[in-house]
Amino acid sequence: MIVFPIAKINLGLNVVERRPDGYHNLETVFFPVELKDALEVQEMNEAFPSPFDCDLKVTNIHIEGDEQRNLVVRAYNLLKQDFPQIPRVHAHLYKAIPTQAGMGGGSSDCAAMLLALNEMCHLGLTEQQLIDYAARLGADCPIFILNKPAYAEGIGERLQTIDVNLKGYYLAIVRPDIPVPTKEAFSRIVPQKPAKNCRTIVSQPIETWRDELVNDFETSVFALHPEIGQIKERLYQMGAVYAAMSGSGSALFGIFREEPDLRADFGTMYNKVLRL
Repeated sequence: MIVFPIAKINLGLNVVERRPDGYHNLETVFFPVELKDALEVQEMNEAFPSPFDCDLKVTNIHIEGDEQRNLVVRAYNLLKQDFPQIPRVHAHLYKAIPTQAGMGGGSSDCAAMLLALNEMCHLGLTEQQLIDYAARLGADCPIFILNKPAYAEGIGERLQTIDVNLKGYYLAIVRPDIPVPTKEAFSRIVPQKPAKNCRTIVSQPIETWRDELVNDFETSVFALHPEIGQIKERLYQMGAVYAAMSGSGSALFGIFREEPDLRADFGTMYNKVLRL
């Protein structure tokens, strides 16, 4: 079976309070975008045995660390605990979503593994059960079970689908070669409730977003890496109706009415334009 994990951007991201468990409660609108990895999962061929129950190979984009600690393998192991009938598998993950970018690539990959195993092995898990499993793997994993625009609270696991219509716009994505670890992004955050909820703002005309729709991580990340903030400003200079950093960075996105040409300004960085 082959499935195609997609990416997301955040339309507003507010860190509203620190929790007793050390995590933070958030308010954000997740917006899925058609930038895809590819995950192939097949029952293990015993002619090519592996010491692992889930033998994962990652290609195209190098990911640091042991592949057995990848979220895809963790998703497999999580379901295997409750469903021992799940067979041993070979998994091939072709990465196209940039890593350490705030676009949810790893979270989407593990959600895709949950969905694939549920279908392959006829586990009969409901959407809500899959969301519950995904939440145990990471804060923004559940949105990739839904794969629809959604308002999120808590650590990202409390979801409510909403209507966000950006059809016909162009989405420009720029990811500088500056990894931003999540811990670093949180280092200067001061949690507070926003003046207006992001769910309310995204229901307004898009022209109002620039003045009201905020990603709280930008303050700390731009202070540590001013060049990331400069990319946001350049997207506005190029005509973006709205521009922001996605998640905790370092990818930035701009929403345009006309297709932008990113090559002159961002040709040395990862960049891509998608039609919404």
